[in-house]
Amino acid sequence: MRSILSIAFLPVVLCAAPALQVVRPVISQMEGGTPDNPGFEHVPGETLYFSCRIDGYFKSPEAKIHLTYSVQAFDPKGVPLTELYKNEIVEEVSPQDKGWQPKIETEVAIPPLVGSGAYKIVVKVEDVMGKASQELAVPFKVRGHEVADSDTLVVRNFRFFRNEDDAQALAKASYKPGDGVWAKFDITGYKFGEGNKIDVSYVTSVIAPSGKVLWTQPEPAAEQSDSFYPKRYVAASFGITLQPNIKPGEYTIAVAVKDAVGNQTHEAKGTFTIE
Repeated sequence: MRSILSIAFLPVVLCAAPALQVVRPVISQMEGGTPDNPGFEHVPGETLYFSCRIDGYFKSPEAKIHLTYSVQAFDPKGVPLTELYKNEIVEEVSPQDKGWQPKIETEVAIPPLVGSGAYKIVVKVEDVMGKASQELAVPFKVRGHEVADSDTLVVRNFRFFRNEDDAQALAKASYKPGDGVWAKFDITGYKFGEGNKIDVSYVTSVIAPSGKVLWTQPEPAAEQSDSFYPKRYVAASFGITLQPNIKPGEYTIAVAVKDAVGNQTHEAKGTFTIE
């Protein structure tokens, strides 16, 4: 009799090393705080606290790791909000540290005059010894003051208030003799110089119903500054106190704006009523 020898060939399973990953991203309103809820809207001028972990990194036979990383935030148009933050992690990982995930944490400052929209924090990680790289975009939302873009110098959102610190503009710009009158408006469409430099100035005048100029600002108000993130608009304001004997009627606040960098000028007007 012939004996039949049955040989079972079992597949050989090769376990690949885990891929480099950026995991557990957290955006919070305070250092070490709880993650923001989905859809939470941040505001201009706020500081975000960001952290994440790195997994799947290469460990040398000497139990060492070497990771480099960068973090940078971007607006909805892909313009960076702040300078690139870079750092590295060089550590020796002991057997007791099995499963340890290196942590990245930094602050992200939102510029004070950004618009509303979907923003993102981009994290890029390079595993120097493992010769691998990975990146992750972490979205967040901002609710800002709306100022429509313009290719040329212009005044937007001319509105009136009773007091300088009022948040809500008057639905009807109507005042009485002796009242305080505050006008606020946004200047945009100016050009930028080197380093996002701007040089914007404006002069306001008060014009009576007859067309007579009652008062003109003696010196221009000016905004001369530069910044890493281009300033979208200049928030301007003007306040007067009405004389007790001023006559009723429709008055005008005229604004003459100058953009020294772009060599542009613009005039705008807002009207209010004295009853």
